[in-house]
Amino acid sequence: MSKQEFKSALKVQEGIAQPNQINPKFNYQRSRKPQLTAKEFVDGILKGDRVILSQAITLVESALPQHYVLSQEIIAACLPYSGNSIRIGITGVPGVGKSTFIEAFGKLLTSMKHKVAVLAIDPSSERSKGSILGDKTRMEELSIDPNAFIRPSPSAGSLGGVARKTRESIILCEAAGFDRIIVETVGVGQSETAVHSMVDFFLLLMLSGAGDELQGIKRGIMEMADAIVINKADGDNIQKANLAKTQYTSALHLFPPTSSKWKPVALTCSSYTKDGIDQVLSTISNYTDLTTKNGYFKQHRMEQAKYTLVEYIHKASLDLFYSNPRVVEKYKQIELDVVHGIKSPYIAGAELIQLFTDKK
Repeated sequence: MSKQEFKSALKVQEGIAQPNQINPKFNYQRSRKPQLTAKEFVDGILKGDRVILSQAITLVESALPQHYVLSQEIIAACLPYSGNSIRIGITGVPGVGKSTFIEAFGKLLTSMKHKVAVLAIDPSSERSKGSILGDKTRMEELSIDPNAFIRPSPSAGSLGGVARKTRESIILCEAAGFDRIIVETVGVGQSETAVHSMVDFFLLLMLSGAGDELQGIKRGIMEMADAIVINKADGDNIQKANLAKTQYTSALHLFPPTSSKWKPVALTCSSYTKDGIDQVLSTISNYTDLTTKNGYFKQHRMEQAKYTLVEYIHKASLDLFYSNPRVVEKYKQIELDVVHGIKSPYIAGAELIQLFTDKK
């Protein structure tokens, strides 16, 4: 018997036709707010609008060409209103308590009527390129303080533990009226020159009893530090912290004199009990007073501007080189020649540079 001839006793009623679950009159296009103009961004920033400030920093961090043009226009307009803050860089190995210290320090500053902006840099994964960006969750009190602004940003592979656009973010925050800028670095022991080139005071957080296993990390950073603060000096750890302070004070005397004429100091504090936080603030004030009087503060800012110019030229030159059509066309083959030992890396590099500079 064929399927067509088979008849079942079961019969399914067709029932009532169901209406479409989606309203055909519904507009599927998401309503998007129109992009603000550069003037609207600048006006909002100067008024202290945090939403617009956050949006502007997002534009600065964007890699899209159209965002770059707009962000540079915003920065140029905000530049005359910047430079009126004290910029403080804070670094230290993971686990030293940077976020907890910054919250205690930031709350002290806001209690003194200062406006504090925290640019917290989170390490980016080399594999996924993502970042957790969880600094706000570790600074619960400061994140809801009306006189504080916390902006986490991914390091995105930048050396020195800072985001590539941190300098521009500083300008925008200063234009928004923040007179204390705190830059929290990744603190992974890489070259901290980038941090030093954008802040006025460089603070290194340390732990007592860390041992000699971190000497390779400490040496380079310690030479640039304006103050070393031994954190977590509370409970049973107070005696160890005081001993570490003595040892670091002795070590600092071995370093050559600084251009600022400032003698770096070692301090202890507890971010938990808040003991010693006010002494850190007094140290920064003393440093600022000294360097302002002897002219180093202004000179250092000028050196930072020159460093930023050179850094930009280096990066822009690399981008132009690797996007050059002739270089792109020949690079893979020349790279293979180097890998297989057919050509020396130096000769191959010279050939690529010749391709780049050739105007034909």
